[in-house]
Amino acid sequence: MSVLPLPAGPHGHDHHGHDHDHAACVAGAIARFEARCAKSGARLTSLRRRVLEELADSHTPLGAYDIVERLGASGEKPPPMSVYRALDFLVSEGLAHRIESRNAYLVCGREHGPDDVIVFLICEGCGVTAEVASHAIGRDLAWATRAEGFTPRTPVVEIAGTCAKCRAATAQADAATVPAEAAR
Repeated sequence: MSVLPLPAGPHGHDHHGHDHDHAACVAGAIARFEARCAKSGARLTSLRRRVLEELADSHTPLGAYDIVERLGASGEKPPPMSVYRALDFLVSEGLAHRIESRNAYLVCGREHGPDDVIVFLICEGCGVTAEVASHAIGRDLAWATRAEGFTPRTPVVEIAGTCAKCRAATAQADAATVPAEAAR
């Protein structure tokens, strides 16, 4: 299983306190977008680029209306249907993923092999979503689906839980509470 590191937070630091070149992260997503469009011949529109930039800048899943609001804050507010079309395009080109359980979207952080299953680790505390690709899970699911005569379209698994940073913050808060309770 290969793990994509937890993405950066809003202030350019990843969620473990290490420095993160957020501008390079966003630029990398745009470069992948441009290369993919050049290869496929897909049209690179201004709105598609802006939507991808917002997804890359966020590092947490965003709903279409969140994107509309963000784009409106930095210029002209696009119609929601146009944002949905841009998101559909980004998903179809493999540049973004739809997080079904959140009805939201996340920029794709890696290339995926044909037999990989994409696993999203979604923190219920802070919303950070890590993308993990697993060939082993893909192999097992391929076997199970073939046994049933089923052909999967999008092999994705979403796992909700608590990231290391939120777990550490909870432990720290619990530790601070114990002395106060003991003093009573």
